[in-house]
Amino acid sequence: MHEHEVHTDPALVERLVARQFPQWAGRPVTPVRSGGTDNAIYRLGDDLTVRLPRIETAVKQVEFEHTWLPVLAPRLSVAVPEPCAVGRPAEGYPWPWAVHRWIDGEHPSDATTDHRRFAADLGTLVTGLRQADPTGARTGYRSGPLRQRDAYLREWAEAAHGLVDVDAVLAAWEAALAAPAWAGPPVWAHGDLLAGNVLVRDGRLCGLIDFGAAGVGDPACDALPAWTLLDADSRPVFREAAGFDDATWARGKGWALLFVSALTYYRTTNPTMYAVGRRAVDAVLADST
Repeated sequence: MHEHEVHTDPALVERLVARQFPQWAGRPVTPVRSGGTDNAIYRLGDDLTVRLPRIETAVKQVEFEHTWLPVLAPRLSVAVPEPCAVGRPAEGYPWPWAVHRWIDGEHPSDATTDHRRFAADLGTLVTGLRQADPTGARTGYRSGPLRQRDAYLREWAEAAHGLVDVDAVLAAWEAALAAPAWAGPPVWAHGDLLAGNVLVRDGRLCGLIDFGAAGVGDPACDALPAWTLLDADSRPVFREAAGFDDATWARGKGWALLFVSALTYYRTTNPTMYAVGRRAVDAVLADST
């Protein structure tokens, strides 16, 4: 998917685990199929996962999650990965890597999820996360001012010419930029509430994974699932449960529009992320008419 991506495979994971964590040596190692873009994930036996950054920009996620997930977990209404160990570079693999507890569940789909109930669960989750203590935390990947992404949006919107109505995208983007900026104190946001990062069991939200984009600042990015996961009927349920005001909701549309980049960057390499971009852009444009 990326230039300079590091290759991993089960044999590498087996060697890393055997040399550094012999208590888990000999467990079966199974790749986890994922639309994720930053990390390769493997099951280690039945109750653990191994997560290895694919690209250098994802390396800081390892220590961040190891430090902050135990802090955030008590504030959340669902399970999050429990850090178990951090591995060292070895066996030709250049970066730290992580071992977490496995969380049983499946990714939500339109066919298996009650959207309104799921929307309420998501809103409760977002509210709980915002209430976590932000002291000492970093700024999230999508928690800064939306205007900082202006050049990025315009570049990728133009690259998607012929795939989207570029004029409509830019008009919706301008509307998002016109919304008042976040004036409150920094609060926690997950920043990447996509289908691949949430888990459901028996139709109910049960887990939240991949905190690589998480941090504090403007919480508008956590409105993303309104347009990446939900439909028009369940969107207001999510908004009410999450407590988003008009300005934050408008900025959230801007963050969803930024997934226009997936329409070209991932078009041939990651069908899952391409579909996220397609759904996000189409939903925002439909919601802006």
